[in-house]
Amino acid sequence: MQLPGYDKAKGGDLGTIRIENVSAHNVRPEKALLRRRLSHAVCAQIKPVWCSGTRPLVLQLRERCAEKQPQNRCGMRWATGCSATAGRVCRSNSSDALDRHRKILRARQLQMSNYEKVKAQLQSAPKTWLITGVAGFIGSNLLEALLGLGQRVIGLDNFSTGKRQNLDQVKARVTPEQWANFRLIEADICDLAACNEACRNVDYVLHEAALGSVPRSIEDPLATHRSNVTGFINMLEAARQAGVSRFIYASSSAVYGDDPGLPKREDKVGRPLSPYAATKVVNEIYAGVYARVFGLHTIGLRYFNVFGPRQDPAGPYAAVIPRWIAAMLRDEPVHIYGDGETSRDFCHIENIVHANLLAATTTNPEALNQIYNIAVGERTTLNELFQIISRLVHRRCPGLTERRPVYRDFRTGDVRHSLADISKAQLLLGYEPVYRLERGLELALDWYAQNIV
Repeated sequence: MQLPGYDKAKGGDLGTIRIENVSAHNVRPEKALLRRRLSHAVCAQIKPVWCSGTRPLVLQLRERCAEKQPQNRCGMRWATGCSATAGRVCRSNSSDALDRHRKILRARQLQMSNYEKVKAQLQSAPKTWLITGVAGFIGSNLLEALLGLGQRVIGLDNFSTGKRQNLDQVKARVTPEQWANFRLIEADICDLAACNEACRNVDYVLHEAALGSVPRSIEDPLATHRSNVTGFINMLEAARQAGVSRFIYASSSAVYGDDPGLPKREDKVGRPLSPYAATKVVNEIYAGVYARVFGLHTIGLRYFNVFGPRQDPAGPYAAVIPRWIAAMLRDEPVHIYGDGETSRDFCHIENIVHANLLAATTTNPEALNQIYNIAVGERTTLNELFQIISRLVHRRCPGLTERRPVYRDFRTGDVRHSLADISKAQLLLGYEPVYRLERGLELALDWYAQNIV
């Protein structure tokens, strides 16, 4: 992105970005959000200007200085004195970094138009998709999105963790004509013949089927390996034999293991801390081999703590957000493993849907046969998460008891901190999260209030 008025040799102003139609009461949160989302190679002077009852935000971009700078909790360094009102001119310590972040800014500007373009292309020329684990949390949300775009979808699920009620909910949310484009195959991905049948005449594979959960994998590593490794290579082989155009698969932030560095970058991983994490590492290795040896186009998406509608709050392996929301709505105590300072990069399901469709349809050859972090790029501790959920729940149901969390011992295999660097997905896929944590929780809370309690 060549920003107007910028001279790399002289430094100084990089140009401006204008965001229209920001209501007056949202100016402060919008300014804070924009500062968080801006590249750490630049700073912003935000100039609000009244315009027909709304307030456009004009971002004046300037280079950061190379001097010592304070560091925020996400590991970004912010120039001293470069606040929204200071507007000082600073010098960057890396023109390469600046070039990279200009591209990210451009990708952010184009992301929504790119996604809208992808939807328009799919609607005008429908494709045939295979979703494994279609009755699960992520799979059913992908199914709903694709059927809504008029796509033909084959679903493969053995219902070991998936739920038929998830499919019933999708059916209720699409038209009868759209539902007629869906065909379910009830089978296991460990059955190669079933995988071959499912992949026949398919354009894109979205492979979501797996046995998730770190604690489950520690209790039964053989079952986790069978589903996540044997089942995965069965799907790779079936896709190769069928000649599918693209194989998109779910990896996990668990692959970063004991690497303490933040934010997490795709090219640096640690040692796996659980059998589940090990299976995801193996998935990435096999996908790379099939790309290099057989020419199968693969893209791995490392999901970071996904949450949203249809995520099961029940059972010993339930994820933290649905489990806590369900407990609060039922006026039950909430349990936190450890001291509550464990942190995660929580990502709403709609962000995951966007990433899958962008990956499957990308026309950028450099984007193929890669692995991407899919998250928001913001870190929240469990104590902070508890406070946010508690506030939202009690705003909705003021009569509930205000409880303090109950702390338990740390769980074996849990990573202490997690925060994604999503710049690679932004640059190569045009990915940008559409929902951040609090807005995503509001949407999830609506679903849980209607379906759980």
